[in-house]
Amino acid sequence: MKGEVKLGILGGGQLGRMLMQAGLDFNLYTLVLDPDENAPCKDICNEFYVGSFRDFETVYEFGKNCDIITIEIEHVNADALEKLEQEGVKVYPDAQTVRTIQDKGLQKEFYKKHNIPTSDFLILKDKAELEDNLHFLPAFQKLRREGYDGRGVKRLGGVADTLDAFEEPSVLEKLVTFEKEISVIVARNESGEVTAFPVVELSFHPEHNLVDSLFAPANVPYKLQRLAIEIATRVIESFNMVGILAVEMFLTKDGQILVNEVAPRPHNSGHHTIKANYTSQYEQHLRAILNLPLGSTEIQSAAVMLNLLGEPGYDGEARYEGLQEALAVPGVYIHLYGKKYTRPARKMGHITVLGKDVEEAQERAEQVKNVIKVKA
Repeated sequence: MKGEVKLGILGGGQLGRMLMQAGLDFNLYTLVLDPDENAPCKDICNEFYVGSFRDFETVYEFGKNCDIITIEIEHVNADALEKLEQEGVKVYPDAQTVRTIQDKGLQKEFYKKHNIPTSDFLILKDKAELEDNLHFLPAFQKLRREGYDGRGVKRLGGVADTLDAFEEPSVLEKLVTFEKEISVIVARNESGEVTAFPVVELSFHPEHNLVDSLFAPANVPYKLQRLAIEIATRVIESFNMVGILAVEMFLTKDGQILVNEVAPRPHNSGHHTIKANYTSQYEQHLRAILNLPLGSTEIQSAAVMLNLLGEPGYDGEARYEGLQEALAVPGVYIHLYGKKYTRPARKMGHITVLGKDVEEAQERAEQVKNVIKVKA
């Protein structure tokens, strides 16, 4: 690796912030592009640019100043990434992978083509096509593009729910009766080395449809953990992708593992690795895109991760209650994302709770989960 690498990050949110915190140890010169002038990365990167990562010219001009480009959000201009690739800039994940993952229809067809297990699905052009496929319900309708953190998803249990269905192009995914939702974060470097983090178990917020908490390691039989890791490895190798990939999966009641969605970047289901594993997902992503040997993913401690969301009814400059009480509990670590303003359900930080086993970590998490409040 040459002396100082110029790393461009499209997106200046909390994932970019934690990536840069890991990047300090690699002597990286970081440039960040984000539309928010108060983005969490603003004050800790070397160069910060306010602009749209969806706009071709903005991304292209930004990328010309970088040795390597990576992303912390999928909704970026893939055409600009492709042009930068053609001009010799290293882009990880590559433009083609980003294009496929941006479109949930292309993503599902990719799984089908590569024999990756996933739920049955239909691609719909519009709401009229939904009316012709009511026999497929119950199902989840997902917008093909722009869905994020639970947005762009509707549960259609029956005909009555279709009144509120999306009009835009979408994917209709057969409802899966699952035992657990799990995630495997897998990494691959340019040399083709692949490593996977241990399987984690996800718990979703019932109202906001985003990860509320996770448990690591997952309470899943060893054989199924191995299968989940094999599937995640097959996904990243099928994409021929360099970097880190979060693979969210369903464990069904009859012991199948089905891929739900993937994210080609650091992910909410890997935050705990900063404290709980020998190598964090952020350091691993940097090792992968710098083509360094990948780090050990072994667990040092069992962990529970809790998301800190903005409290209902508060919208404005953020203030935090309960930090002292929470930090008095052994094994509790707080990560605040540097967001100036809060709003209901906005991700403002996370708490990692360590223990000698998951049971101890869960007991400690119960002590703190309602202590910290993000208000305005």
